[in-house]
Amino acid sequence: MLLLCLPLLEARAEERKVLVFGDSLSAGYGLQAGEGWVALLAARTERAGLPVTLVNASISGETTRGGLRRLDDVLARQEPDVVILELGGNDGLRGYPIEQIHSNLREMVRAMKATGAEVLLVSIPLPPNYGPRYVRAFQGTFEAVAEAEAVRLLPFTRSLLPLNEDMMQADGIHPTAKAQPLMLEALWPALVPLLGAGAANTTLQEIREAATLK
Repeated sequence: MLLLCLPLLEARAEERKVLVFGDSLSAGYGLQAGEGWVALLAARTERAGLPVTLVNASISGETTRGGLRRLDDVLARQEPDVVILELGGNDGLRGYPIEQIHSNLREMVRAMKATGAEVLLVSIPLPPNYGPRYVRAFQGTFEAVAEAEAVRLLPFTRSLLPLNEDMMQADGIHPTAKAQPLMLEALWPALVPLLGAGAANTTLQEIREAATLK
């Protein structure tokens, strides 16, 4: 009986709850249900038979200040094993002080780590018209937080956000449904180490097949 139970116990030990804590890029702004990269990730892990529960607590328009305000409640309710933190873009677009963005991000990462969760920090690009000095400082704050808190950093640069006309919504900021599988493809290598045993065996080709490119 004990031997029969061992595989079940091992499977349960590998179960991972992944919390996505972000803004409109993760909330699926302007998309139909199931089209966003988070929904595609959920579909991919399910199709691959990975023991992953995905919770999307992203809100369009969210800032680091707003995220920090609601973070403790979300962590207490969800008790995640992994948190993908994708915030800061709206702060940058509004020209908020770099010191404030840095402080909020670092406090959020510390709160996540305090629960025992692993953290993947996603840095968000700004349009070049914000000026090279502010853009460099903005990108640098993600690097500084990741280094100080020893967490993984995914530099989600504009090279990963397709800028073709049919891959960006009319606002020029939010990717279309066609771009979502490509966004997941770019995120996947950083996600694999966090998703548990078996994730490394899912290929980028399988990600492409998980959604229909329009």
